[in-house]
Amino acid sequence: MPSTPLRRVLARSAERPPWSAATWRETRFIAAGIPLAAPVWLACLTPKAFLPVLALTLLCLRLLTAAQRGRLRTLRGVEVPVLLQPADTPAGLLTRLRTGVSWRQVGYHLLVGPVLALGSLCLLYAWGAGVVMATVYGWASLMPASSPVRDQLVKLDLPATVGGLLLLAVLPWAVALLARLEERAARRLLGPGRAETLERRVEEIAESRAGLVDAVDAERRRIERDLHDGAQQRLTSLAMNLGLARRTLKDVPPEAMQVIVDAHEEAQAAIDELRSLVRGLHPAVLEDRGLDAALSGIAARAPLPVRLDVDLTEKIAPTVEAVAYFTVSEALTNVAKHARASRVDLSVRTAGGRLCLVVSDDGVGGADASRGTGLTGLRQRTASVDGTLSVLSPLGGPTTITVELPCVL
Repeated sequence: MPSTPLRRVLARSAERPPWSAATWRETRFIAAGIPLAAPVWLACLTPKAFLPVLALTLLCLRLLTAAQRGRLRTLRGVEVPVLLQPADTPAGLLTRLRTGVSWRQVGYHLLVGPVLALGSLCLLYAWGAGVVMATVYGWASLMPASSPVRDQLVKLDLPATVGGLLLLAVLPWAVALLARLEERAARRLLGPGRAETLERRVEEIAESRAGLVDAVDAERRRIERDLHDGAQQRLTSLAMNLGLARRTLKDVPPEAMQVIVDAHEEAQAAIDELRSLVRGLHPAVLEDRGLDAALSGIAARAPLPVRLDVDLTEKIAPTVEAVAYFTVSEALTNVAKHARASRVDLSVRTAGGRLCLVVSDDGVGGADASRGTGLTGLRQRTASVDGTLSVLSPLGGPTTITVELPCVL
């Protein structure tokens, strides 16, 4: 037997009856929005009050949005993300007038919210009408037999009862639809838009990256301390004992002495390698004496002459100092390997909250990051702290590498 509209309505009503908990929860949700829209309705009835209501909405924007968010969270279980708003001051009000999110919220409180609340009021009225119509026979039985109103109700009891039952069957779906519309409108207008979401995500990623860089630098410092205070000290002690044995033992066979000599030289070589490794992890001089002294040590160990000019007048974060140190170290290594230069000029300056490093050589030029000259690693290292790197290297030279880093992350 083909289904009729009445059968479909009855089937859906059985799935979502008017007395279900979900229906009454959604009814409470839409009803709670009516008081919040009442001032706007009053302003519409008195046009002269519209401008004051608009000004009051701007002043109380934070409070109204918090009230709507609380309604959504408590009665709907929906959390609308909070947007940071300027303070409730004249300057903060002017700032709000320049932001799109504030006007979206104003549009919700002055237009979308009142329209949805009007729909909620109509549905509440329909609930009452449906109950009265469905129980019209009972109302008629309570009236005196001689009452003309009772005669009219008796004539209408069947169509009114059927109409009331149908209305009560349809209302749960209408309430659910309006609740979904309110939830979607609140998410879209009261919460962050796509631009604000992306901006917040970028900020979170930047903060996460800065925290990761700091954590990596702290871990490098810890490993450096452990190697310096542990393995390096033990190797130094071993080398000293072997050296003492090498100098004092005179009556041992030549073969045994050769073993001691070889062990002493291997221990010294291991100490040198470990010191180089520790310096590559995190130089102790950088933490003890600062970036100026650390760069002086790099210049002194470079395989070609380096003229160093340092002028540091601003405080630099330890992580940025480490990035600057290793960037200069890698840059000088690249110059020694590829540039065929006879000298290098290294300038280090701080100005306007930025640390500027300029490495210039008199080599053959033609440096290209795509050929694996180490410039890609330098660029990645500087980018880890939101720094920039530029290279000017025409064929025939000279090559100038300019690095700018923020003094504070």
